[in-house]
Amino acid sequence: MATVGIVGAGGLVGSRVVEVFHEMNIDDLELYLSGYEKSVGKSVMYKGEQLVIEKCDIEALLKLDIVVLCTPTEASRDLVHALMGGPVIVDTSSAFRMEENVPLVVPEVNGDNIHQHKGLIAGPNCSTIQLVMTLCPIHREFGLSRVHVSTYQSVSGVGYRAIEELKESSLQKLTTGSIEFSKESSEFPHPIAFNLIPQIDSFTDNGYSKEEMKMVNETRKILNIPDLPISCTCVRVPVFIGHSEACLVETVKEPSVEKVTEILEEFPGVTIVDDLSHQLYPMPIDCENTDDVYVGRIRKDLSWKNGILFWQVADNLRRGAATNACNIVKLLLEDGR
Repeated sequence: MATVGIVGAGGLVGSRVVEVFHEMNIDDLELYLSGYEKSVGKSVMYKGEQLVIEKCDIEALLKLDIVVLCTPTEASRDLVHALMGGPVIVDTSSAFRMEENVPLVVPEVNGDNIHQHKGLIAGPNCSTIQLVMTLCPIHREFGLSRVHVSTYQSVSGVGYRAIEELKESSLQKLTTGSIEFSKESSEFPHPIAFNLIPQIDSFTDNGYSKEEMKMVNETRKILNIPDLPISCTCVRVPVFIGHSEACLVETVKEPSVEKVTEILEEFPGVTIVDDLSHQLYPMPIDCENTDDVYVGRIRKDLSWKNGILFWQVADNLRRGAATNACNIVKLLLEDGR
């Protein structure tokens, strides 16, 4: 019997980790749920049982085989320091992603890296996960020379309060024609309802946001291409769940639409939705509560023979966090931890 703890089990990501484990139906897997404040005492259904979320307790976590952290960055730092030397830790936060000795893993892309862990494995940023899921097969077939990506990220990436703010401000705009906005009480620097905000996280000295630099640095690390030229613009959009990305990929060998479609379709966790005659292409509204990266609008770049463009969408809470963490745990269990 393998024991897996989920810290933050009552949150947007943690609750979906339980959900994904339930769907995976792994034999002899026992879950221990823990959390903080409002989630403590709540129950979650798993394999026909009601599991109660208990208050986070280090001593209890130390007795487990694997612990999945669905916690904010600072909380993850504290928990990792308290748990190191005990269970294998899978951290979904950004706390340790870029540390040299910590594997940053998307199982479909670089799953073998879990063998390098020293008690801690990091899960990438939600937008990075869906990006590398498509860059990986393209790189293997054609080689990557440059990547440009613009992201359109839903408010659920911020948390429960951001979802409520979008609901309330949208209703306010529809009923009164205006939005009462206060930076002090908002999850965003500007009103999000009926708006786009070209800022996610704070800005760095080079003019890029921290979110944009996460995507650059994490993508290079996961694909093991430290000098890959990559630039991005990250935009927050008034969508509840689902991140979208517009990608322009330049390759070493000239790609064709047919071959790119073929290799993406064959890659595990990627689904092609690309039928322009019937106006079929990926959209966030169709991707909610799913585990794949959906790709469409695949076409050649008009300005460069080695360029390919496509549009992709994924559920940021499942594919972009929970499903990835569960797949890491599954690999660990298959590997005997």
